[in-house]
Amino acid sequence: MGMKERLRARASGVAIDGALRGLSRVAKLHPAARPAHHDVDVVTNVPYARTGAEHHLLDVYVPRHATGPMPVVLYIHGGGFRILSKDSHWMMGLGFARRGYVVFNINYRLAPQNKFPAALEDAAMAYRFVLQHAAAFSGDPTRVIIAGESAGANLSLALTTAACFRREEPYVTDLFGQVPMATLPWCGLLQVADPNRYADEKPLPGWIIDRIHTVCGAYVDGAKTPTDLASPLLILESDAQPEHALPPMMITVGNNDPIEADSHRLARALQKRGSKHELRVYEGEHHAFQAFVWRKRSRQSWRDTYAFLDDVLDPARSVREEARA
Repeated sequence: MGMKERLRARASGVAIDGALRGLSRVAKLHPAARPAHHDVDVVTNVPYARTGAEHHLLDVYVPRHATGPMPVVLYIHGGGFRILSKDSHWMMGLGFARRGYVVFNINYRLAPQNKFPAALEDAAMAYRFVLQHAAAFSGDPTRVIIAGESAGANLSLALTTAACFRREEPYVTDLFGQVPMATLPWCGLLQVADPNRYADEKPLPGWIIDRIHTVCGAYVDGAKTPTDLASPLLILESDAQPEHALPPMMITVGNNDPIEADSHRLARALQKRGSKHELRVYEGEHHAFQAFVWRKRSRQSWRDTYAFLDDVLDPARSVREEARA
């Protein structure tokens, strides 16, 4: 990528980041967006690494009136590995917390200033922090769900892969065996390698193809370490066998999402492996529609996710409810 292209990509990223952050701030002004309205407390800017850096902070959403240790969600925001933050994704933390989950909503280092594996290293540090400190926030460290959308789905799936497959990367070796109770990779960019493939799946405007190339390149071009875990979908599609069973996964995506194909491929890979999963495709929805919680199908996707997690956390309850129906 030449200097002119790099400057154009950076300017475009800044503009998109500003627009989405602005929309997030405006939405936060609505009375229903106040955590207290949902009996949720928020502990902000908790460091999960001893660097003093903003990108190593997280927010914790804690339901006020739940009794006993609560299930936990580690939420990893999207933004093409390049933009956005925990603050732009407050609605994700609140969405899970109002359902009774303790949520750890994290920042991480962004590309292109920080190439792979920086973001994954940070997500791994945050996961360790959650496992070690969930109980201090009334969370149950034995019931952790890893979730994220877009680039966050990539990082969520990479963490899950490292927990189930024995890996040699030093920043994830100690996560082997720390399998989450479930993983929610929403509308994920799950294979950073070969971004041209998206144009083979469906007709896409040139500017979208350009954005996909920019996102993938910013994350891995020039990386000084093997990038296998930047494309965790390829590991799950391979013949490699995990030493720990993959957790249940709930995949949600809109059928107008330009990277929809990765979600279908993940579902097929999990089906082939006999791993519990659910794929929900929402008609007419765009990329990361789950964050636009005022939309009808976004609200439906949250209800579907809650039902999936209810079954994972208490499968006996589902049997009892079916018997009563």
